[in-house]
Amino acid sequence: MNSAHRMHRTHAEATTSPVITTTNGPVRGFVRDDVAAYLGIPYAAPPLGAARIAAPEPPAPWTSVRDATTPGPTAPQAERRLGALDMSPYFGPGWVRGDDYLTVDVRTPAALAEQPLPVLVFVHGGGFVAGSTRAPLYDGSALARDGVVLVTLNYRLGVQGFLDLPGAPANRGLLDVRAALRWVRDEIAAFGGDPSTVTVFGQSAGATLVAALLADPAAAGLFRRAVVQSGSGLGAFSREQAARVTRAAADALGVEARAEAFAAVPDERLVGITPALAGIDLRTATHTDPLMGLSPLGPVLDEQPAHTLAAARAGTPDVDLLVGTTAQEGNLYLVPQGAYATSTAADVEATAARAHARPAELIAAHRAARPDASLGELRSVVLGEALFGAGSRALADAHAAKSPSRTHRYVFAWPSPALGGTLGAAHTVELPFVFGTTGLPALYGDGGVLGPVRSPAAAAESAELSARMRRAWVRFAATGDPGWDAYDAERRATMRIDSAWALVDDPDAAERAAWGPGYV
Repeated sequence: MNSAHRMHRTHAEATTSPVITTTNGPVRGFVRDDVAAYLGIPYAAPPLGAARIAAPEPPAPWTSVRDATTPGPTAPQAERRLGALDMSPYFGPGWVRGDDYLTVDVRTPAALAEQPLPVLVFVHGGGFVAGSTRAPLYDGSALARDGVVLVTLNYRLGVQGFLDLPGAPANRGLLDVRAALRWVRDEIAAFGGDPSTVTVFGQSAGATLVAALLADPAAAGLFRRAVVQSGSGLGAFSREQAARVTRAAADALGVEARAEAFAAVPDERLVGITPALAGIDLRTATHTDPLMGLSPLGPVLDEQPAHTLAAARAGTPDVDLLVGTTAQEGNLYLVPQGAYATSTAADVEATAARAHARPAELIAAHRAARPDASLGELRSVVLGEALFGAGSRALADAHAAKSPSRTHRYVFAWPSPALGGTLGAAHTVELPFVFGTTGLPALYGDGGVLGPVRSPAAAAESAELSARMRRAWVRFAATGDPGWDAYDAERRATMRIDSAWALVDDPDAAERAAWGPGYV
């Protein structure tokens, strides 16, 4: 555990921490409120020039003490907005220029623990084109105080991370995540973590990357448990779909569709074309668009969607899985833009046609299950199921078929009062509760994810909900059991998380029947 490196981390005030010596060199962070933080530690070499579209390489070692007290640069990315909602706590500051951005942030209890602690490794969301460890939501100090070592990581985004290019390795952003997990395996003991008790968890795009790791033989043994928060076991493009995006990107840049040509294009131009790629119709004769037009870039798998689920169907006995969604995922993409209230029957039909091979049947099934639903609600349900619900359910079912005692599910149903109470339990709303960051000022007000400033009683209720969620996540990281019954093919036991928690059996039976196992 390298206790000599940690013996003095007992300061409650903000101060520098003792030096920790990693394999690559020494680092010094800071201590605040009983948590030691080490920011911007490289797990890979800076991706410069042709290396931007190559596999990650180990970082160069250093000998002098590296300052790990301030946040580092972020991956190249375009600004990302979602209508009237302030998403800055989620996306962070955007593109903060700098070469050395393939880094991790580590937060760990300042006081010396008697035994190595469970490790939580977080993969951020952002549609595969945005986000970073600098997002305020991901300050994991509360989780560290609860008794884990938290690692958050940056990975390559957009064209650099996910455009499928002849002559370049596919899924470079996913390769980055895998490299960061190798860093955790080799280095986390020096920070008080147990390398044999690693849980990788992610949200949205990050959760879909975690699901992809389950199908990655090279990731075997790098983590013991996985949490998929609002991701998908079906959220990858086929090679045919990826090729369409590659052709469009090459045309937009005026270069050949090969690695050497893209390597000569500066980051500014690669970032600049990303928004223009979003309008490509990626439906094929055999596949729908797994990201519903929200992003043209993401993981590419040879047999999508079967490849991601193949590992789960074959059995992953060494991996415990916690998978869940929010109750109204699709609201995030409709309510802040004003599209929820103005949705028409044609909008519902167009969403269903993009999502499902039998759109009329899909709409009829959802209408039957929700006879009083508005058109906005129907549209949101279809969108949320296409992006997250159906793929999360498929992943849980496949994993439970082989490992029923090692699979758990939840649905987060706490309704945010944001935007006049219309946002509801939308995509991303669970994150402040998992990280213990419900006190962030930017989450409140007219455009905040958690809505207007609330009464002391409501604030206390939110704090208790956050504490209970953190206990469940920490317990899962330590034991593989979040504190409720496992999910299996008979009961499909699912914890409904709200101000009150309730274990329910098969809560989304109507959706499961509507989408079926082979809707793509």
